[in-house]
Amino acid sequence: MKAEMALPAPAPRAEDAPKSGRDLQLYQELKTSLHRDLLTRIDLEKVARLRDGQVRQQVFAVVQELVGKLNVPLSGGERDRLAREVLDEVFGLGPLEPLLQDPTINDILVNNYRSIYVERKGVLEETAVVFKDDAHLMHIIEKIVSAVGRRVDESSPMVDARLADGSRVNVIIPPLALDGPVLSIRRFGRVPLAAEDLLENHTLSSPMLELLRGAVRARLSLVISGGTGAGKTTLLNVLSSYISQRERIVTIEDSAELQLKQKHVVRLECRPPNVEGKGAVRQRQLVINALRMRPDRIVIGEVRGEEALDMLQAMNTGHDGSLTTVHANSPRDAIARIETMALMANLNLPERALRQQVASAISLIVQVSRMSDGTRRITHVTEIAGMDEDVVSLQDIFLFEKKGLNEQGKVLGSFIATGIRPRFAEKLKLMGIHLPPGMFQHGAKL
Repeated sequence: MKAEMALPAPAPRAEDAPKSGRDLQLYQELKTSLHRDLLTRIDLEKVARLRDGQVRQQVFAVVQELVGKLNVPLSGGERDRLAREVLDEVFGLGPLEPLLQDPTINDILVNNYRSIYVERKGVLEETAVVFKDDAHLMHIIEKIVSAVGRRVDESSPMVDARLADGSRVNVIIPPLALDGPVLSIRRFGRVPLAAEDLLENHTLSSPMLELLRGAVRARLSLVISGGTGAGKTTLLNVLSSYISQRERIVTIEDSAELQLKQKHVVRLECRPPNVEGKGAVRQRQLVINALRMRPDRIVIGEVRGEEALDMLQAMNTGHDGSLTTVHANSPRDAIARIETMALMANLNLPERALRQQVASAISLIVQVSRMSDGTRRITHVTEIAGMDEDVVSLQDIFLFEKKGLNEQGKVLGSFIATGIRPRFAEKLKLMGIHLPPGMFQHGAKL
């Protein structure tokens, strides 16, 4: 029985919710009563700090004993669920615990204490999970942020934090959030996706992967562009796996998400300001510092500000082969965003000089999009082909051609080659990287 109880509970869904508000209120009152009774039996603050699985089992036995004494008609399954949820309040994050244990969930979005959504396979769905009230939700939020040495209150109503498993947490509370505390958890798989997974999910085709693998090995600088949740970081993890084990890699992130497998990796992360608004360390400072650390490659999780200029200069001064991501809707938009962010450095560079920096620093832009059915696709593999007068010249090598939706709402389409052979193909050949001769043939379906 104990081994069975140790298994993760399935995440509650909307159809499992109590049939009425009255039922839900009674259920929450039962949990509160059990929690109060447990306080009289055990020093919960002391127990919650222990990580011993045996202690958890002993507390669970006490909870089950208390549930058994309830003078309420409950089935065996309902009693087990009630006991488990009380245990989650003590050792975990309360109602969120079964969601955190579900490996299929990518995002947990708490809009208020009664409205909680999750994302599975790129599609949002409502859950039956609820908190008792705003105070209950705030208790869980404070548990999260205090574990990472942060605090959230009216003087500091917005917090970014990271859970022990690497999940990214954002909190915003009243008075900024009008309907009560809001919590967003962006989760990352314990086992990162590999290239084979991307091929199986039809995120890209084999020829596209061959080209990108060759580009990374040949030390071409790449920018991965896309919207929120499009899979930029996942693709960056996959491409970074092709960097040689003999190279020194320095990663720079606002919030650590990358999972590089090489041995010689130095990981840097920004630091937010303290409660007095001081002590912040921004990405630009880390990029400048990274240049003094003798890196062979610099991998920036996401370029989002004035560090774009330092990144371009690094790519142009011996740190070619660097990788980064940027929020943009197309390769042309990505160029425009990088230019705009570089101008934030306030060095009064002429636009043409800045565009020349972009054209010479970056070789490839890979555009990733999340489709309407939740699937991710690489929609453009685009080469930067230099300058055409005052404009950065782009040429698409591979595209995803969308053809509509099937009866189930799945996106139909195929990857095609544009017929353009990239200028860097000769560099790849000189590096001993041989690409199939027909892979760039115009209109070829990949």
